[in-house]
Amino acid sequence: MTPLPDRFCPVDGTRVPAGSLAWRCPACGGPLDLDFSPTPANLKSLSGRVNSLWRYAECLPLAAPTVTLGEGRTPLVELREGVFAKLDFLTPTLSFKDRGAVLLTELALRLGPRQVIADSSGNAGTAVAAYCARAALPCTVYVPTGTPAGKLEQIGAHGARVEVVDGDREAAAATAREAADTPDTFYASHVFNPYFLHGTKTHVYEIWEDLGGRLPDVLVLPVGNGTLLLGAALAIGELHAAGLIGRRPALYAVQSAAVAPLADAWAAGADDLTGTAPAAPTSAEGIAIPRPARARQILRAVRATGGTFLTVTDDRIRHAQRDLASQGLYVEPTGAAAWAAVREGALGERTAVVPLCGAGLRTGLARG
Repeated sequence: MTPLPDRFCPVDGTRVPAGSLAWRCPACGGPLDLDFSPTPANLKSLSGRVNSLWRYAECLPLAAPTVTLGEGRTPLVELREGVFAKLDFLTPTLSFKDRGAVLLTELALRLGPRQVIADSSGNAGTAVAAYCARAALPCTVYVPTGTPAGKLEQIGAHGARVEVVDGDREAAAATAREAADTPDTFYASHVFNPYFLHGTKTHVYEIWEDLGGRLPDVLVLPVGNGTLLLGAALAIGELHAAGLIGRRPALYAVQSAAVAPLADAWAAGADDLTGTAPAAPTSAEGIAIPRPARARQILRAVRATGGTFLTVTDDRIRHAQRDLASQGLYVEPTGAAAWAAVREGALGERTAVVPLCGAGLRTGLARG
């Protein structure tokens, strides 16, 4: 079995050994990155490989998967000329979070903890619960009050214990992080654990492959904790360093206007969050994150590609969700946010891909 890479803190450089169950930097308490610089395979060598995200084995920090459910290789469908949708709601648990959850679960199997815990507004918890079920690992998922009933039902159906926390998404995360410090516990955090990002990056490898070895001018991504965007930045960097793309696409980060701390920091020209951003209820609960732990990395990644931040109101999200449904694509409000940002022509003549990252079956149409 290939040795696991070490983790390190991007802020102060503190290193964490590969076999440790530590989930954050022991010095500053921040998220960790992975000491891993892969060289991706060229297009020709991908022919005949397994039809899942594991076809990009050279670029993944884990090999020989045992809990795979065939995740990845989702379709790319044109919404209008030059703008494509990546249908990541067509995954085993109906969201892009499967890409990261499978790597977290594979890592947990190798580390052998007594229990796995996660926190989520629904999709990440569902994905972790499903893959832990596949791996026969005991799992507890902490969710905030108001999590859609369909998501709670699916998490429980996979055999995970559901703990509903009295409070918002941040309260659920705080409760989970306290539990994560219990001995012999693996915290399957899609925010703090870098393995998750190396799973989400595969959606960009798939776009690159399906477009014949190129990427669009712009990748438009919904951003709360930024795991999809940061994964995209990893893949872009790896492909560019290997000479497999000649230019880097711009990253456009989309936030709900109701909860937009990163967009506010961007508008202020800041390198980090500028304070406690005002927050209001939003149908896009998956990106309603007031204090994303990787804020500095997200802002840096967008800036490095010449990208920008966009915000969308719930009214625009609702119209975008219904527009997608009229085209045969039924996604949750969070999944419609990126399309809401570009459907009225914000991209001009540039080509783009937007991810439709969660199915609408468990949340229904946005109201208003």
